Amino acid sequence: MTVLEAQARISEIRSMLGRPQPAASDAASAFRDTLQSTVDSTATAVPATSAIAAASRSAGVSGADVVNAAGKYLGTPYTFGSNTPESGLDCSGLVQRAYGDLGVRLPRTAAEQAKMGTAVPSLAQARPGDLLAFGRPVNHIAIYAGSGKMIVAPHTGDVVKVEPVAGTPTAIRRVAAPATTPALRPAALTSPAAPLSSSVPYADLFQSAADRYGLEPSLLAAVAKVESGFNPNAVSGAGAQGLMQLMPATAQGLGVDALDPTEAVDGAARMLSNNLKRFGSLDLALAAYNAGGGAVSRYGGIPPFPQTQAYVPKVKAAMAQLGTVLAADGGLLS
Repeated sequence: MTVLEAQARISEIRSMLGRPQPAASDAASAFRDTLQSTVDSTATAVPATSAIAAASRSAGVSGADVVNAAGKYLGTPYTFGSNTPESGLDCSGLVQRAYGDLGVRLPRTAAEQAKMGTAVPSLAQARPGDLLAFGRPVNHIAIYAGSGKMIVAPHTGDVVKVEPVAGTPTAIRRVAAPATTPALRPAALTSPAAPLSSSVPYADLFQSAADRYGLEPSLLAAVAKVESGFNPNAVSGAGAQGLMQLMPATAQGLGVDALDPTEAVDGAARMLSNNLKRFGSLDLALAAYNAGGGAVSRYGGIPPFPQTQAYVPKVKAAMAQLGTVLAADGGLLS
């Protein structure tokens, strides 16, 4: 047994003995969803034999879900041998936590994780959510994020981050199933999405982003109205920025400039689309936008935070208000 495996085992035993598990960070709960739509038709993956892989597929966990789950831990310090966010995470600890948050149990060490799921022949055929293993024998592991990048806990003195894939992985494994669920519109809105009135500020941005991600444009406009009053330069006391009031870490995870309205609306639309796919409810998607997806998961619903409890109905009221504006083709009600 190596030193890493020994320390990992100690951490696992402490967890089994009931050591309290910290709440996951929500700072980057909506990390950029870069899921590719298809895989190279020449891929020759080995059939899965792992019960873990089969369980993940039956549960409908997609690679996009994995990337979003890992994104919650952006900025967490690297701590050798730890899989507890409060104490820090090492590379395999990050992988175990991200999958564990989705109900998929993986072994503790990188070497064991690199045997899970099915083999992917090359990086060119990798999808977001796949595991990238490095070293012979395997001594490092990361989660592929798409576009040649990975989310990883690199080494002592660094933090969980997104960085380019360095070198050639010695193993690529697919544990999550490909995403097959299209973007969802809010369940409460069963009629076709209606275009926004030109009197709504940034209507063209909301409309185009809604079309890209399968959302109701009034949802994006309502979030902007409640968050910033349509002010692209707004900065909250907590540090949220711009039209859609994205926290700096969240904006970084989404790969956008929070103070650029075009980028901010696109990032917020992806965040809301991901939340809708993850939680299947407009109320919970909005709660996750405000408080983070981790908080919604922990409390099994809208978290008991006064701000979030007030936020959800406020945005829904703004959506209804925007519908009135559209019908009347008049100015936005205050």
